[in-house]
Amino acid sequence: MSETTHAGPMLAADGTPLKRSLARALRRQKLRALALIAPLLIFVLLTFVTPIVSMLWRSVENAIVPETLPLTVEALKDWDPTRGELPEEAVFAAMVTDLQAAVKAKTHTKLGTRLNYENPGISSLFRSTGRNVGKWDLAADGPFKEKLIEADKGWGDIEVWKTLQRYSGHYTAGYFLNAADLENTAEGIQLRPEEQRIYMTLFIRTMWMSLMITGSCLLLGYPVAWLLANLRASTSNVLMILVLLPFWTSLLVRTSAWKVLLQQQGVINDLLVWVGLVDDANRLVMINNQFGTIIAMTHILLPFMILPLYSVMKTIPPSYLRAAKSLGATNWTAFWRVYFPQSVPGIGAGSILVFILAIGYYITPELVGGTQGVFISNRIAFHISSSLNWGLAAALGTILLSLVLLLYYVYDKIVGIDNVKLG
Repeated sequence: MSETTHAGPMLAADGTPLKRSLARALRRQKLRALALIAPLLIFVLLTFVTPIVSMLWRSVENAIVPETLPLTVEALKDWDPTRGELPEEAVFAAMVTDLQAAVKAKTHTKLGTRLNYENPGISSLFRSTGRNVGKWDLAADGPFKEKLIEADKGWGDIEVWKTLQRYSGHYTAGYFLNAADLENTAEGIQLRPEEQRIYMTLFIRTMWMSLMITGSCLLLGYPVAWLLANLRASTSNVLMILVLLPFWTSLLVRTSAWKVLLQQQGVINDLLVWVGLVDDANRLVMINNQFGTIIAMTHILLPFMILPLYSVMKTIPPSYLRAAKSLGATNWTAFWRVYFPQSVPGIGAGSILVFILAIGYYITPELVGGTQGVFISNRIAFHISSSLNWGLAAALGTILLSLVLLLYYVYDKIVGIDNVKLG
């Protein structure tokens, strides 16, 4: 008796093809996992990704000029500034029309503030003209070229109109040019005058001092982490409490304490004078400079270096060193050839953590750095809170973020980010 077999897809218990049933189950599992992480994902998008995107947008956005002066922007397209002559009457008439609308909408002062970043003095020009232009009759009070110049002689300055023409687009590279100590002139992009070049100096100083702080934290933190990892548990726990103690103290209090310690009439100078190492008339200047910033920030960031190092060193078996010594290695050879390579992941994790934290600090450099020890982050904070030049602050922040990502990429190529771990 022959048995007939029917070829076909395997079926699940409910009669549906097994492949389709498995795909449906997998899809439900993925949706369930997505629902579980959705709150965290939304939180990250709102608090991290959205501010970065907003910063990138603000660094190139320039809509206030064409939206406030649409007729003037259109009229300035046919003006040739290289001739050295002021625009024609039609441009001045368009400016009066736009200004009257801007005064009613109360946007002329915001426009003046924006253009003042590119050409100091324009802000007062728009404010003073705005008080008079609302009274003019567009049909009867022309021509407006002489009338505007009579109202404020700034309208007779060709540089004002060049600035309006250069920054009349919806997007601008002006913020990034300013952040790189450059300016957009009629002759093209040029370096700013030497006395106005401050941002590149601050960028270089920020990177250099952050590297110095990272190096000092590594030199001080490596022996401490080694002790914590190799002492008996009771002693190690007590020392770990001392390492964590700074986290329980306000950052402002710790920074203020360093001001007391480092000033010329402070504790350290008094001790050096009492010991006789320093003459009372020649006390050391250790604050309001780069030295003070490095000392204070090393103290503040040191735990962030010790903890990753300790967590990695704790996983290194002591038997490795004993085995190396039993094979004839000296203490130094055993450490350098056996122990140190295994601690490199902790060094990488601590260094990245300290370096990224260092370049973003601004409270400590502001209090103890003076004029020579401040970072680019201090300038970003100034433009956000004081000058309100948010576009320039966004451009500076974007450049700083790009530098960090570049260094991160270089580190990944040299060391390998896969070798960085917290234990």
